[in-house]
Amino acid sequence: MKKRRNSGSIAGNPVLVGASTVLVIVVAVFLAYNANSGLPFVPTYSVKTEVPSAAQLVAGNEVRLGGVRVGVVSDITPVRKPDGSVMAQLSLELDTTVDPLPQDSTVLIRPKSALGLKYVELSKGTSPKGLDAGGTLPLGQAKPAPVEFDEFLGTFDEKTRVASRKNLVEFGNALAGRGADLNAALTDLQPLLVNLQPVMRNLADPQTKLSRLVRALGATAAAVAPVATDQAALFRNLDTTFTGLAGVTGPIQESITGGPPALDAAIRNLPRQRPFLRNSEAFFRELRPGTRALRTAAPTLADALVIGTPVLRRSTVFNARLKPTFRSLERFAADPLASLGIRDLGNTARILTPTIARLKPAQTVCNYVSLWFRNVASVISQGDSNGTGQRFIIVATPQGENNEGLFAASPANGKGTDRGDTTRNYLHTNPYPNVAAPDQLQECEAANEPFITGRQVIGNVAGNQGRLTEKTTVDRG
Repeated sequence: MKKRRNSGSIAGNPVLVGASTVLVIVVAVFLAYNANSGLPFVPTYSVKTEVPSAAQLVAGNEVRLGGVRVGVVSDITPVRKPDGSVMAQLSLELDTTVDPLPQDSTVLIRPKSALGLKYVELSKGTSPKGLDAGGTLPLGQAKPAPVEFDEFLGTFDEKTRVASRKNLVEFGNALAGRGADLNAALTDLQPLLVNLQPVMRNLADPQTKLSRLVRALGATAAAVAPVATDQAALFRNLDTTFTGLAGVTGPIQESITGGPPALDAAIRNLPRQRPFLRNSEAFFRELRPGTRALRTAAPTLADALVIGTPVLRRSTVFNARLKPTFRSLERFAADPLASLGIRDLGNTARILTPTIARLKPAQTVCNYVSLWFRNVASVISQGDSNGTGQRFIIVATPQGENNEGLFAASPANGKGTDRGDTTRNYLHTNPYPNVAAPDQLQECEAANEPFITGRQVIGNVAGNQGRLTEKTTVDRG
C-alpha cells in the first residue's frame, strides 16, 4: 500500500521553493543596490560639511576616517555665499561609532584612484565638544586644499620635462668617472657629520632664531622674484665667465692657496689702517669745496689736457735732450761748495720772506710792475726815423708859502697864494699807499685814491678805496 506524499511541506512544493528563491534574490539585489547608501534599519549619525568644490564627487561615495569606511555621502547641494561665489554642502550618513565628531574636525576630498573616483576623508579634532546630529562643519575646516591628480601631472609640462632631461644628463656627466672622488667624499662625511651635530644643535636652539632667518629669506626671495629673468641671465653670463676661467685654473688655485695668509695679514694690518682711513675721510671731506670749484674750471682743464697731449708726446724727445743737463746737475750736486751755496740761498730766502710778503700784493693785487713798465714804454712809444721822443706836460705847482715848487719850512697847509686863493695850497702826499700787504687794508689805494680839496692829506686816505685796478694782458698773436 503506497504512502501519500505530505502536501504541507515547503521543500516538497516546487512553486514555494521557486518563490522563496526569487524573494531571496530580490532582497539581495535590493540590499546590494542600496549598500552605498547604508543598510536599511541601521541607525546612522547625520552631519553636514561645507567644501569649496565637490567636483567628481557623487552621492554614495565613501566617507573614511583614518582610512576606514565610516559612512557615505547621501546628498550634494550647491550653496551661494553672500559674496556671490558658490560652494558645495555635503550631507554625510556616518556610523554611530563616530558620534560625536569633535567640532574642530577637518574634511578633505581625496582621489580614490587615478580614474577620478573620490571619497571624503575626515580628520578628528581635539575639541571636547562634539558636533550634534544634523550639525555642519563650516567651510573654514575644509583643509588643506586638495591637490588634484591632473594638477600634479600638470607640473610636468614640456619645459619642466626638458629641464629634467637636461638635469639628468648634466648630473650624469658630472658624476661619470668620479667614483674615487665619491668614495673619498663618503669617507670624509663621517667626521663632517660628527662636527655637524653641535652646529645643528646650535641652529635648533630657540635663541638662534632660525625661523626668523627663514622668514627673512622667504621675503627676500619674494622681493627678487620680479627680477628672476635678470638673475637667470646673470647665471648664464657666469657660466660663460667660468668657462673662460677653466683654462687658467693653475693661477686661480695659487690665489686660493695664498688667500688664507693674505686674510691673516689683513686681520693684523687693517686695524692699523683705521687712523689713515679716518684721516683720508676727513681729507676728502675738506676737498669737497675745491671739487665743487673744479666744475667751473672744467672747460679750462679740458683745454689744458687737449693742449698738453701733443706736448707730452714731444716730451720724450725733450727728456732725452735733458740727460746732459741732469748729469751736469748731478756733478753740481756732488760739489761740496754747492751745498754751501744752497744753504746761503735758504738763508737769503728766509731773510727776504717778510719783504716779499709785503711787496707781493703790489703786483698780485695792484699790478704795479706791469703798469709801470707799460707806462714807461708809452713815454717813448712815438718817434721818427731819427729816434723816439718823450711825451710830458708841465704841471705848475701852487704858489704861496711852503708850496711844493720851492723850499718849505713845513708842509703846505693852505696859507695864502699870490691870487689870494687859500683853497689850493695844500700838500697831498702818500709815499706808501696800501696794497693789501700784511697789516694793511685790503685795498689798492694808489689806483683809487681820491683827491680831497681844501685839506692837507699826508699818508693813507681814510676808508677802504677798493681793489679795482687796470689790468694788463699779453697779446698771444
